[in-house]
Amino acid sequence: MTRHRFFCIVCTAVLLAAASAGAQQPSPPTNGNYLGSWLMPSEPQALCPPEIPALYQAYEIVTGTDMRQRPWGFAQTLREVLVKVSGDPRLKTDPRTPELTAHAADFVACFHYADQMADVPLHDEQGTYDRPYKLTVTFDPGKIDALLAKLGDHPWRDERPVVVPVLVVHGRKPPAYLLSAEAPEGAEQRAAFATAAGQFGLKFRFPADAEMAGWSVSLDHFPPSPPQPATGEAIVLGTLDWNESLPGWISQWRMRWDNVDHEWGVSGVNYDAAFRDILGGVELIASGNGSPDPDHGEH
Repeated sequence: MTRHRFFCIVCTAVLLAAASAGAQQPSPPTNGNYLGSWLMPSEPQALCPPEIPALYQAYEIVTGTDMRQRPWGFAQTLREVLVKVSGDPRLKTDPRTPELTAHAADFVACFHYADQMADVPLHDEQGTYDRPYKLTVTFDPGKIDALLAKLGDHPWRDERPVVVPVLVVHGRKPPAYLLSAEAPEGAEQRAAFATAAGQFGLKFRFPADAEMAGWSVSLDHFPPSPPQPATGEAIVLGTLDWNESLPGWISQWRMRWDNVDHEWGVSGVNYDAAFRDILGGVELIASGNGSPDPDHGEH
């Protein structure tokens, strides 16, 4: 046997043994690493301190678990938490907020990722790199409260009302419908409202058809003012009309709070933004931070 042939046999044996050993190793971790690769180990993530209130937590959908979008995710979730904790939606667009969000990582207590495509098998490294993840961020309550104080604000500790939307929808195609808990046409809109409510730290419920009827609310008779709410609830009466020329939704909302009537609205938006407008208005009023503008225009 020549030296060259012996060397090839040995090389082949070594490679096969290495492949066999590698097959027994667990898959590389994906939290915090780059491309889920062995070349760059996963960034360790501290466990969340116990008993941090949910108001100090928010999530954002990002691409990958590396640093491409993590700073952006931290910044977006910090904006949301500042609004939820204070009950002041104006902080989201406050000109002082960008300076704070640029250092959002300084206020993070912990974070974790959840693969949004966990049920979809990986086919290649690029697929790992580009997968969407739900980045959930929990902020340090003491640091957030200090930030609010710096902004001249404070946490909203009072009991928060349950928002009850009483809405009539005139969509792209007839017929119009009441957005009740049972209306089949409103399934996607109810889901969008739930998402928006979470962003403001508010609870909500859609009234049943029977409850609407008890309030004398129908397509033929839509009252000019909201019905009397139950204790702990805030009823918002409103219309959501599709306008093809904008294109977008035009909305008008009315609410009575502490014996004071409030009216506001928004136009030229999708219904996700329209629902955020309802909830942001309720939060601003109920927290005592102010009143929404009668017409915000386009968001």
